[in-house]
Amino acid sequence: MIKSMTGYGRCEHIDENRKIVIDIRSVNSRYCDISVKVPRAYGYLEDKIKETVSGEISRGKVEVFVYIENYTNEDKVVSLDHVLAENYYNVLKELKETYNLRNDICLSDLSRFSDIFITRQQEEDKDKVWEMVSACLNGAVEDFVAMRLREGGRLRENLVSRASAIQDLIAEIETRTPQIVEEYSKKLKERMTELLGNFQIDESRLLTEVGIMADRVCIDEELVRLKSHFKELEKILALSEPVGRKLDFLVQEINRETNTIGSKANDFGIAKHVVEIKSEIEKLREQIQNIE
Repeated sequence: MIKSMTGYGRCEHIDENRKIVIDIRSVNSRYCDISVKVPRAYGYLEDKIKETVSGEISRGKVEVFVYIENYTNEDKVVSLDHVLAENYYNVLKELKETYNLRNDICLSDLSRFSDIFITRQQEEDKDKVWEMVSACLNGAVEDFVAMRLREGGRLRENLVSRASAIQDLIAEIETRTPQIVEEYSKKLKERMTELLGNFQIDESRLLTEVGIMADRVCIDEELVRLKSHFKELEKILALSEPVGRKLDFLVQEINRETNTIGSKANDFGIAKHVVEIKSEIEKLREQIQNIE
């Protein structure tokens, strides 16, 4: 199946502890370029995410956005700065003794000084986090690949339609080719009759000139190669592997043969068909740029 290089996929995982959202989007690129954006605390997931995504694509500029929000404070640990707490206690004690205060120093007095409490982020179980992120990532990748396949199907239909149109034009050129020599022979004979008047035409010379002309405008080989290229196109479109580069090369060859036909066939009708074919080839090329 043909895949487009453009696509989008998304998956969300929400439970009582956290919310995970992963977005994947891609555009055309000659190479495989994957960038991952994760919260700073989860930077260790980046390489694993790249590895997972790269297993599904061969070309394209892909961006993966990962959002993780914790709903609980289980990963936070509160501790006491004993040195600072003791300092506060000594200061309060000094204040009490200096001014002969009656009240004793109690817990509520010290707890007002919030800076004696230290809140630290406890390190999460990385394997457990990756297990959840991986499950969500697989869902996003599945959605992403499905869209690329749908787009690829539409691209394939377009390529087949344009290839059919080009083959119809090639058939018309093939029909027109024998007529060129016949018309040239007739015009040459009329011209020679006009010039020679009552003198007899040298038929052997006439045949020689016609033969030279026929050889010069002969495009049989180019037509055979063109038809062969379109048979190859059908085979490539049936492959399950990435075919973008193969199609790009094949279109270059089709364009080359078409240019040769245009330069050799000195005929307005064929020239007109060549222009139409080149227009279709350019549209083929534009579509192929979107194929992985």
